[in-house]
Amino acid sequence: MAECKNRRKHVLLLAYQSFGMVFSDLCTPPLYVYKCTFSGRLRHYQNEDTVFGAFSLVFWTLTLFSLFKYVGFMLCANDNGEGGIFALYSVICRHAKFCLLPNQQAADEEISTYHSVGYSNRNVVSSRFKKFVEGHKKMKTALLVLVLFGAAVFITIAIFTPAISILSSVEGLQVRAKNLHHGMLVIIALFLLIGLFVLQHYGMHRVAFIFSPIVILWLLSIAFVGIYNIINWNPRVYQALSPYYIYKFFGETGKDGWISLGGILLCITGTEVVFAGLGQFTASSIRVAFSFVVYPCLVLQYMGQAAFLSKNFSSVSTSFHSSIPDSLFWPVTVMATLAAIVAGQAVVSATFSIAKQCHALGCFPRIKIVHKSKWVHRQTYIPEINWALMILCLAVTVGSQDTIHLGNAYGIACITGIFVTTCLTSMIIDFVWHKNLLVALLYFSFFGIIEIIFVSSSCMRIPKGGWFPLVLTAVFMSVMYVWHYGSRKKYLYDLHNKASMKWILTLGPDLGIVRIPGIGLVYTELASGVPAMFSQFITDLPTFYQVVVFICVKTVPIPYVSQKERYLIGRIGPKPYRMYRCIVRYGYKDVHENDDYDFENAIVMSVAEFIQLEAEGGGTLDGSVDGRLAVVRSSENFGKRFMMSESDGNKESSSWSYPASGSSSRSAALQKLKSIYELESPEFCNRRRIQLKLLDTTYKDSRVKEELLELLEAKDAGVAYVIGHSHIKAKWNATFWKRLLINVFLSFLRKNCRSPSVGLNIPHISLIEVGMNYYLIPGMGPFAPASEKNTVAFEQQAIELIILMGFVMFVQFIIQVGF
Repeated sequence: MAECKNRRKHVLLLAYQSFGMVFSDLCTPPLYVYKCTFSGRLRHYQNEDTVFGAFSLVFWTLTLFSLFKYVGFMLCANDNGEGGIFALYSVICRHAKFCLLPNQQAADEEISTYHSVGYSNRNVVSSRFKKFVEGHKKMKTALLVLVLFGAAVFITIAIFTPAISILSSVEGLQVRAKNLHHGMLVIIALFLLIGLFVLQHYGMHRVAFIFSPIVILWLLSIAFVGIYNIINWNPRVYQALSPYYIYKFFGETGKDGWISLGGILLCITGTEVVFAGLGQFTASSIRVAFSFVVYPCLVLQYMGQAAFLSKNFSSVSTSFHSSIPDSLFWPVTVMATLAAIVAGQAVVSATFSIAKQCHALGCFPRIKIVHKSKWVHRQTYIPEINWALMILCLAVTVGSQDTIHLGNAYGIACITGIFVTTCLTSMIIDFVWHKNLLVALLYFSFFGIIEIIFVSSSCMRIPKGGWFPLVLTAVFMSVMYVWHYGSRKKYLYDLHNKASMKWILTLGPDLGIVRIPGIGLVYTELASGVPAMFSQFITDLPTFYQVVVFICVKTVPIPYVSQKERYLIGRIGPKPYRMYRCIVRYGYKDVHENDDYDFENAIVMSVAEFIQLEAEGGGTLDGSVDGRLAVVRSSENFGKRFMMSESDGNKESSSWSYPASGSSSRSAALQKLKSIYELESPEFCNRRRIQLKLLDTTYKDSRVKEELLELLEAKDAGVAYVIGHSHIKAKWNATFWKRLLINVFLSFLRKNCRSPSVGLNIPHISLIEVGMNYYLIPGMGPFAPASEKNTVAFEQQAIELIILMGFVMFVQFIIQVGF
């Protein structure tokens, strides 16, 4: 009984928190739905039945999509409690052979959360449609393109949501201040938008606690205003809950009523954010909050606004603010502005999450992802996305200067995103839940046909602003696909050009080079074999560290990977070579560690645990191929075989001092450079540092202790990070489009994104970059003629300049000409 009571309290607490994080976008459309609906020829139908028909459409659209589809059904199609378009895609990829991610291994399927309980049965016979899709690579690519299209649409929505919400909230000032110029309202909205995005930079944790109270007060306010309008203006409006009024609406308005659907669908904007924000809460908490608070309050508001319009149709352009009682006008207007800001914050935060997931799956240029423990749990911040959204959001606000034009653009973006979700959910019903294909087709037919009707109506608004989100979506989608294409081609090049193990073995334990004290962490995308970068390095500079660990940081199609299952450790070559492999597995929503010292210690402890487990269990034979991989952190003795000494900056926290024999191997110049770096970087000195010491343990094989001591001595001598600095080009005689794609667009993205060391949190003092030339077309050697390089460089610089000038002119066009 006590446990059940605690569970209820937890659900209610999460339901309360969800108001500010996921429902704020869905709660602001009453500001502009009726205004956008009656913006066209529908304004000529000034009668009660038309208004009642519009409300009936709003009610049933909100009920079918927000209540039944998303809250009732879509929350079940989650990925271990996570929602969003990439959650749907990852579920499909895990249960069908659709994944295009590199480095996928059979060991990934052994992760505890890979196969969710109750999701699928491996023994179930696959449907014919599933086998057909699995057998065609083009179908897999088409699925990825569909997902990228949905992600691009979501980013586009994040541009319009703050603009339309904040602008529509301040437009109500003209109801009381008749002489207030509309340009002044736009300026006020611009200042509020700038404040919203600047606040993202400093972290929303300082004000996040007031989000839920603001949205709850806003919902209660609009519900009260709706009840007041129902009683005061037209109590008969409840009759419009019947779908019969929809029939009367289209019978009277015809084509004009169909075109108005582009405004009706704005009532469900924000439902995608509700599904995407599932991971921070639970399905039950979202259902409780929506069913008992959000949905009733929205229905009362839309009903009350319809009652007001049925008697005051001339006020349709300011229907929401005009329907507010005089005594409540200013409090409700202030609450509207605050709720609009919270709505903008919610969708921007969701966009950060979408961009991070795109990046994790190799479909987005390298970006800086910031996460601090004091911030809201699982919240991230991406500076590049934040400032780009701000510029575009300000541009569309200045360019449109009107809620109707923003609504035309906003609506077509939202309904296309909802349609993509319907397509993916239909695939989950067949491929994952193993329902009959007819069930999936029935689901797609019911919701898909309705959505196609909305899309067709929105297409009529393309000349009136609807073209802009299509252009933005195309740009974002092109960026993501070009990056994915280049990344995949680069991986395939590495895979086919990796160093031969036979060649490594012929070099002997010293690899034919001088082995110096220290650990070399060699980053590679390969999960097996030795990358060509390493062979080129030891050929050009025949010196390397005494311990080599090949690090492969990869993403698996699940949201989170526990620390116990994150590290896969193996051995490369015979034991005297001191070469190891470490595969670091992250989920697409995992936040990478920001402390490189913690990462270094985790790698060293994992390798040491593997050495001891290998000795205890018989290990792998000293062969010419990679040894088997082990999930070492699942061992009961992990972390118990060492004595740890933690220091904060220069102050040791334990009484013993670790031997510094390896430190003497550093040259005086290197020691001096490191000292200068530490003085110039205060955060470097304040890091938490951990030293490891092997406990006095008796080993059956003395070579095991010798190997462990050598590993710890190498760590004490220093850790260096070796990473490839690649230059990707297409063959000079490749097709024009392929050269344009690789030599210009991909090179432009790679040049203007973050370096790999930033995403991997590698300290500059320990970084070694190895230059590599990649020619992605088979048959091209590692180097190109000088004439070709000059030609490619000239073409690239010229087209990069054109791209930058085009972007500036595009933003200027939006500001000056508008939609």
